[in-house]
Amino acid sequence: MYLPSLHAFGAILLAVVAFWYFARSKLRIEILSLVLIAAVALLLYVFPIEGEAAASGLEIAFGGFGHQALIAICCLMILGRGLVTTGALEPTARALTQLWRFSRVMGLLFTLVLAGLMSMVVNDTPVLVLVLPLLLNLGLRVGAPPSQTLMPVNCAILIGGMATTIGTSTNLLVVSIAADMGMPRLGVFAFTDIALLAALVALPYLWLIMPRLLPATVTDTAHDERLFQAAVHVSAESIVAYGPDLSAYREVLQKHHVELVAAVGPLGEARGDTRSLIAGDILRVRGAPEHLREASEALKASLANPAVVQHLRAFVWERNADLVIAELAIGAESALIDQSIRTAQIGDRYGVVVIGFYRSGHVFRDDTRLLRDEPFSVGDILLVQGPQDRLRRLQIAEGALVLEGAAEMPRTTKAPLALAIFAGVVTVAALQIVPIAIAALGGAIAMLATGCVRFDKIGRALSGEVIVLVAASIALGRALLETGAAAWLGTLLAFVLQAFPLPVMVGAMMAFAALLTNFSSNTAAAAVGTPIAVSLAQQVGAPAEPMVLAVLFGCNLCFATPIAYQTNILIMSAGGYEFRDYVRAGTPLVLLMIVTLSALLVWKYAL
Repeated sequence: MYLPSLHAFGAILLAVVAFWYFARSKLRIEILSLVLIAAVALLLYVFPIEGEAAASGLEIAFGGFGHQALIAICCLMILGRGLVTTGALEPTARALTQLWRFSRVMGLLFTLVLAGLMSMVVNDTPVLVLVLPLLLNLGLRVGAPPSQTLMPVNCAILIGGMATTIGTSTNLLVVSIAADMGMPRLGVFAFTDIALLAALVALPYLWLIMPRLLPATVTDTAHDERLFQAAVHVSAESIVAYGPDLSAYREVLQKHHVELVAAVGPLGEARGDTRSLIAGDILRVRGAPEHLREASEALKASLANPAVVQHLRAFVWERNADLVIAELAIGAESALIDQSIRTAQIGDRYGVVVIGFYRSGHVFRDDTRLLRDEPFSVGDILLVQGPQDRLRRLQIAEGALVLEGAAEMPRTTKAPLALAIFAGVVTVAALQIVPIAIAALGGAIAMLATGCVRFDKIGRALSGEVIVLVAASIALGRALLETGAAAWLGTLLAFVLQAFPLPVMVGAMMAFAALLTNFSSNTAAAAVGTPIAVSLAQQVGAPAEPMVLAVLFGCNLCFATPIAYQTNILIMSAGGYEFRDYVRAGTPLVLLMIVTLSALLVWKYAL
């Protein structure tokens, strides 16, 4: 057994120090990531790796910024942004929301199982990109904290991905390396039974325990306490879908937690006892902003006067302008006081539509039939819709205060196009026609070219923290490989394990691969661990297949750090996670899966 080189020792020491500081979370993670990249660059510049084939220190340190993994992650973020801005996931989100509203516990269980099954045949990353916006929407609609749902679902996706050879690119890499070394190539479902049994063991932890180990995202629920008066404008599509009977509309509104106040005609005339509606009628309703929007979409009706919106689109708003919704409070100096929507001519003067009205501790007068005729008072809150620049103009001119950040309205006309683009990317990547980086880049270009995502809004899709963390993890992984640190660790493991029985070897190989994948990358773990597994099996006269599967499974147990896999990084900013959250919630799952999978391998192969 030889000692590690100085470069290898330095890389191992740097990895340990980096993990220590990441785990302590004393500094911002993007600062630590940049420091790590700088440290790799400086050390390998001052002490370069010798040899003609050795990569330069600058290439190792900064190569992550141009790495295909980072390109794929950024493009997948853009794809996810396209699905959100077009409202492409709204139908699925509404169905899932109903299940979560009925039972959060059953909703989480269904989501875990569905995500795990999908990732068996589709790459892990596209599956996460698909469910990520849904889970974020659930946080708004049913109050399920994203921080307590994203990590369990991500882990379910990773566990499902290790069930087939096509589940992840890492699985294919392990199988290919083993085949090159003389082992028979494993079939697509050769180890599915083991993975599914282990998934059943992990499911209770993901479902009932992991959410309790994660912090609940602190959200401002003030808007849920404000119930806005609004007007739902019945359309011809509404009549076709629900008929003229008012009771059908009341049922839909109640389902979305919206109260029906009255039903009136276009001029404010009451419908009386006929309870029969026609296109153009108005439903006076009361509810939270998100619930109002959901209910209007379900009823195929508009919260804004369709004629006003049509006029603004034709003559005021820029073509394909992005619409947002915001809450504006009327100040004491505002000229809107004692005026109404009609008399203030808000639509004509500012190009903004008022779709909701809130006054603390006050119920509007019964004789006020239409929202546009209610006079404003100091402290009233308006729910307004329009382009961002128009909302800002109204705010400045009328001394209004923005209470809630403007929420972007989905461009629903482009929803089918966004879904088609995303489906194309997933299909091409799943069939391995081209690598995921190329497929994702093509999809991102298509999203931008078709207007599903506007180029000037692309910054909202990308996370600077994620970008530098990915680059830092790639730099650290390459440093461990290029300096020989990973190979030395593997040789040390093989030397130590020869004296132990086969079950211990299987568990140790899996633990080694899991340790390596959580601190460098699953590619590094596969590249280093697979040859060790095959050679170790040959040395002790054991079958190679369980050893190779131990490495394959270990490479997929990347739950304990955010840098272990790209999906871990994707959920980091969305869930508001810190490094220590992964360690606290992910480490028990890694240990549970090592014990379970090792026992199943020993049982199946009678070791």
